[in-house]
Amino acid sequence: MKGTQVAEEEDKNLSPAQAALKARTARMGAQAEKQDPLMNRKRKSKFPKKELIKFCRGMASMLKAQINTSDALKYYAQGHPNAEVRRTLTDVKTQIDAGAPTYVAFAKTNKFDDKFISLVRAGTDSGQIHKAFDSISQRLQKEAEFRAKMRKATILPSIIIFALIGLFIVAQLKIVPEVEGLLMDVKQEPDPFSKQLFKISHVVKKVWPVVVFGMLGTLSVFLFVEKVRNFIVNMAMSKWRLLRQLIMGMRQMLFLGTLNMLHANGITLGKSVAIAAASLKGTPMYQELIDAGVRYQTSGLPFSEAVRKFTSCDGQVAHMISIGERSSSLDTQLQLLVNMYEEDVNQLVQEFTAAINFIALVFASILISVVFIGAFLPIFLMGPKMMNSAM
Repeated sequence: MKGTQVAEEEDKNLSPAQAALKARTARMGAQAEKQDPLMNRKRKSKFPKKELIKFCRGMASMLKAQINTSDALKYYAQGHPNAEVRRTLTDVKTQIDAGAPTYVAFAKTNKFDDKFISLVRAGTDSGQIHKAFDSISQRLQKEAEFRAKMRKATILPSIIIFALIGLFIVAQLKIVPEVEGLLMDVKQEPDPFSKQLFKISHVVKKVWPVVVFGMLGTLSVFLFVEKVRNFIVNMAMSKWRLLRQLIMGMRQMLFLGTLNMLHANGITLGKSVAIAAASLKGTPMYQELIDAGVRYQTSGLPFSEAVRKFTSCDGQVAHMISIGERSSSLDTQLQLLVNMYEEDVNQLVQEFTAAINFIALVFASILISVVFIGAFLPIFLMGPKMMNSAM
């Protein structure tokens, strides 16, 4: 990555004092990772997504009405039809009543992801926690809309594709051998093209269990193993520009929105960057932004220049942050960036779903052709052979 390579080169040019300060910062980060429940949590079953959207909206409205967090949790949990939701929110309330910060209380339940905890932490530190819950509900709603569009674009073509793969396997195992057997019974030599199709049938008969179980295994690994999924996604991003633009747009929108919330409410820029970067934990941008924040704090480098040198953020991010730093209007520039990325992401989602839909339909058309050629063409070619044998 660009940011990582530049960071390694810049490390060599640090003075001994700067290198010592960075090392000390890294050690403090490692200690915080051991102690901070945001950084070191075992995974359990997550809070239901649909319930989380409703919960965040309800919390945002109650907190905006000056109801304190503990009471808001109590009011929302009381009488809720989902026992797991009631139990989780009661645990959070108990932690808050015991003196734990709100984000720590949520983190200790192990029911919420790092993005949620990071935004709650941002709201807690900025004194604008109702904005944090409102931001979470909006983000989750956008993700739900994106998933709905993806399902609409891919589920039907995927069902057709898997049905056609099954039909092809059945045809190669049942229909083609029957045709080959009929030709052998009438002692007719198949034409060269049919010979190749019969060879394909023999190969499919031997390997189809391995292929099918391999496909199912690969799909399971992709869905349930995060490192493999991230590796595949990063590889796809490097090959497909539209996918990269979409994912990078969503990541930058989340980071900039959190950063703006914090900085606009008086949190120092260095601390705001560290907290906002946590919303991207598990992605390459997380470490890049942490490095940029460290450089900004330790070397006196403007934050815009740190973003340009040490991260893979778009050039316009560094440019507009630079304008904000020079004109003392950083909050305004961050909000403009957030609005711009929201518009871009909405457009990219439409383009991406259209592209996925087109690719799936093309693949389905190819499979239909393969099934027809591989299974039914030998039947048509057998007709003249059968007529010759009858004469």
